[in-house]
Amino acid sequence: MEKSMTLSAGEILDLLSGNVQDPEGQVVLPDFDAKQYSPLTLAYIGDAIYELIIRTMLVRQANEAVSRLHKKASDLVKAEKQSEMIAVLEPFFTEEELHIYHRGRNAKAYTHAKNASIQEYRRATGFEAVCGYLYLKGDMQRLTELVRIGLTGEQK
Repeated sequence: MEKSMTLSAGEILDLLSGNVQDPEGQVVLPDFDAKQYSPLTLAYIGDAIYELIIRTMLVRQANEAVSRLHKKASDLVKAEKQSEMIAVLEPFFTEEELHIYHRGRNAKAYTHAKNASIQEYRRATGFEAVCGYLYLKGDMQRLTELVRIGLTGEQK
């Protein structure tokens, strides 16, 4: 009899991410070196995780029409808003986060935002690179803290 090759969703995610478990069964992320990733790659994943954080925040605030949620999310994830957030966040960045931000901001991107200036787009790309860096590093607490500070201007 042939053995089934069906994998669970969790097993597939583990294979894709390279996650392993420690002896207590906790998921441990593999070592991460930001220098191995281009700043645009960090921004690519950072864009997705930032939007997921925003959508999660909005859904938790209110169970409302999807069209309203989409409008609110769109206003918060556009390059112009991310650029505004950088003005608030820069003083709160660690030295390493600031380095990642500068790499992302200065990266030569061959695309641009439809409704943002080049400067806003570059600052937003730097912000997204920091988001991607923190996500891949496994530091969601720091990432959500920075997003909260960027949106409210307040530190806890």
